[in-house]
Amino acid sequence: MSDSLDPDCLRAFAAVARSGSFTRAGETLFRSQSAISLQIRRLEERLGERLFRRSARRVTLTPAGERLNVYATRLLALQEETLAAFRDPDISGVVRLGTPEDFATSHLPGALARFARAYPKVQLEVECDLTLSLVDRFRAGRLDVALIKREPAATLEGHRVWREPLVWVGRDPGALCPAGEAVPLVVNPEPCVYRKRAFDALYRAGRRPRAAYVCGSLAGSLAAVRAGLGITVLPRDMAPPDLATDHGETLPLLDDTEIVLVTAADASASARRLADFLEDELEAQAGTPFAQEKAGA
Repeated sequence: MSDSLDPDCLRAFAAVARSGSFTRAGETLFRSQSAISLQIRRLEERLGERLFRRSARRVTLTPAGERLNVYATRLLALQEETLAAFRDPDISGVVRLGTPEDFATSHLPGALARFARAYPKVQLEVECDLTLSLVDRFRAGRLDVALIKREPAATLEGHRVWREPLVWVGRDPGALCPAGEAVPLVVNPEPCVYRKRAFDALYRAGRRPRAAYVCGSLAGSLAAVRAGLGITVLPRDMAPPDLATDHGETLPLLDDTEIVLVTAADASASARRLADFLEDELEAQAGTPFAQEKAGA
């Protein structure tokens, strides 16, 4: 066995592990599916272990793959931090970032920690709020970079950096089959993209939505769902494992969620570096090459 691992093979492995698909991993890395398969095979031969199980619907990690994933994540992150430190060693200043609370909780901690290590002279100020407030602050010049939940038909320009199926979330499977005409919902205050998606889907299905619990906090909303006060809508990867989910099996199918990244026209070099960094990080998490797609409606 060689005493080194090819970074390109590790990058291919990480992309497959994130996306659960050799095809999507190839799209992310701009390589063919066969090229990705070859890199994984070389990595398996190098380690002497099978790293993935393949099924008709999804590719999953074997126990050996799970072990490698821990090390691959650390190795690739360290490489990116090293390159960043030498590309822009003097980049500094304050950068104001706005983001929805639920998205920040699920997808940003690791990315922001890596950015802080790569650019220690940059001071981040992160504000979590509802989308409407973030849009108002951005347009008023109080944010340099913002991640915004957006309807596909919205006029807010930016780069789409995240798209994910929305699911209904309830305390248990029974909660996802509400009896009666009205469906009790746990929702954010208006206006809210997820709230609108839930109401629109139910109305189209001939059901009547009812805002049973209104809360602007993700933790508070999940507590209400666990208490059985209603069901809510979340991106699939944000649904806690202890709660039941429905993706159109019983309740009506929901349109996907979409997040765009917007950067102020007069943003500093450090703010633009953060925007580029987040695009790369979220593209890697999503396993989809959104960074090349301009998402202005």
